Amino acid sequence: MRLNVNPTRMELLKLRRRTAIARRGHKLLKDKQDELMRTFMELIDQLRDSRKNVEKSLREATASYILNKAQMGENTIDQLWHGLKAEVEVTWSWEPLMNLQLPRYQVATKTQDISYGYLQPTLALDQMTEQYKNLLVQLVALAEQEKIIKLLAEEIGKTRRRVNALEYILIPNLIETMRYINMKLTEHERGTITRLMRVKDIVHK
Repeated sequence: MRLNVNPTRMELLKLRRRTAIARRGHKLLKDKQDELMRTFMELIDQLRDSRKNVEKSLREATASYILNKAQMGENTIDQLWHGLKAEVEVTWSWEPLMNLQLPRYQVATKTQDISYGYLQPTLALDQMTEQYKNLLVQLVALAEQEKIIKLLAEEIGKTRRRVNALEYILIPNLIETMRYINMKLTEHERGTITRLMRVKDIVHK
């Protein structure tokens, strides 16, 4: 669609500058979109592996809990775990990527040693506790990956809309308007030349 501008040489120069800037912006946004897509696909592969690892760790921790419950009884395990003092601290920071701020989570767990009875299988309980601690760390890492992927997907969508707007709307409109101005200027020059030739003929006569 042609822009509503006056068909003058000044407007033509302005449109040429705008077109050059739009083409540079289009290239930069296209490069940004390609880089975001590359990072996005890499993270999708990592997310797939992380989910498999979390599912595996969850199965192992659940199996340990069932085994310990079968050996000691559910009430005994509950009493031992209620006596376990644990603190979990999740901190986060921001990592810049282009114009995005990606979250990075860190998990710190502090557990107080508990005393088991002499007849309790402490090794199995320690292993089970450690499995659940590792599972927590993996879940936080998984949440971090999913959040980053969501932010990347939103940014890719915005960038794609801007690329399409430049490629299919703004740049074609600028080119069509410059073509129109060139046509008008050419018509004006022809008219001027025709009038000058007539004046010349009149003067000679």
